[in-house]
Amino acid sequence: MTLFEHSASQSLAKQAPLASRMRPVSFDEFVGQQHIVGPKTVLRKAIKDDRIPSIILWGPPGTGKTTLANLIATATKSYFSPLSAVSSGVTELRRITNEAKDRLGMQGQRTILFIDEIHRFNKAQQDTILPHLENGTVILIGATTENPSFEVISPLLSRSHVFTLNPLSPEEVGCVVKTAIGDRERGLAELRPSLDEDAIKALITLSNGDARTALNALELSVSSTQPDDNGVRHTSRQIIEDAMQKRALLYDKAGDHHYDTISAFIKTVRGSDPDAAIYWLARMIEAGEDPLFIARRLVILAAEDVGMADPQALPVAVAAQQAVHFVGMPEGRIPLAEVTVYLATAPKSNSVYKAVDEALRDVKHTLNAPVPMHLRNATTTLMQDMGYGEGYKYSHDFDSHFAKMQNLPDSMKDRRYYKPSDQGYEKSVAERLRKWWGQRESSCESDITTELT
Repeated sequence: MTLFEHSASQSLAKQAPLASRMRPVSFDEFVGQQHIVGPKTVLRKAIKDDRIPSIILWGPPGTGKTTLANLIATATKSYFSPLSAVSSGVTELRRITNEAKDRLGMQGQRTILFIDEIHRFNKAQQDTILPHLENGTVILIGATTENPSFEVISPLLSRSHVFTLNPLSPEEVGCVVKTAIGDRERGLAELRPSLDEDAIKALITLSNGDARTALNALELSVSSTQPDDNGVRHTSRQIIEDAMQKRALLYDKAGDHHYDTISAFIKTVRGSDPDAAIYWLARMIEAGEDPLFIARRLVILAAEDVGMADPQALPVAVAAQQAVHFVGMPEGRIPLAEVTVYLATAPKSNSVYKAVDEALRDVKHTLNAPVPMHLRNATTTLMQDMGYGEGYKYSHDFDSHFAKMQNLPDSMKDRRYYKPSDQGYEKSVAERLRKWWGQRESSCESDITTELT
């Protein structure tokens, strides 16, 4: 490198974003993820023994995936060859692997192929990597914010060790922020920033465990603050909030956070916790989830989990879905919240849900027995002569508008599907059924079960 090139490199480094300048250059500087990079972890032992496997780093943005890949390359004296799955393809992959092969053969130096957002590579692109892993041409480090179980092909996944990175804790984000404020060479110390604890707390909270978001907002906030007569930049909480604009919510409508959050929402409604349910609802609304998607899930829940314990739950959920569709957002949040609280506080029963699934299993796995003769409609003289409708009892001709009859096929006559709970309205349903039918117990359940299996 010439003197001019060295000077240009230094100038470029100073102009880099704060998050880039503050990137750790050793494991001692690395904040967080101690379950991965701690002194006695598998990864650190592999680095020490110089036996690095191919790795998939899975975690939310700003948790250190790229930094960790760089540190591994440095610690193992490997050539670091970064590649973005967003802007690169098979041609670029082939160039890198060819260079890696030459480098290994002529210099004996291994190449770490770092693929950022590897989940954006399609199957064909991921397949291209496989032979180069198997013959040792490259060591792969892939970074992804998506669940690799779904986004990385099985052959590639089986040849890699998956490490899960967690969002940084508030204390860890605070450590990153305070280091950047006080660092004179790479940080902001020369700008003489001054942030009170309230401003730092806001920065930590709004960054949501994302160190890069925190550093970007810090740099913008401090640089946009005018220095006072002493050259000090007093950066307030309001300036921090203006710089952040909107909290960086961990939510991807097509990824894990989407499914995890809707799962938490449904399970807390089912668990009769209105406070938690409202919180998860708010998380989804704030993240921009489709309100009709939320409404549809609530309609399903009303039928599946509340059921006959409160028969009004389903029409209430449907009405809320129609209201959201009619008024749109942001007002639609109100009927969504109302039906959420209604369903969370309603008595629960899944007896109907279980009944229909059990009946479907029987229909699928048993012979379709003929309809009992007394339940058949005798529309012709021939049918009457054959006994169609014979013995049928018209319920309204009897006291309480009920007449006991066998309404299942002979082979299924003792089968019981609907078993009402003692919750809410369903308790009175159970009492009414006992009055009509007595204590109906299945005598052939074991036979049916045997047939099903």
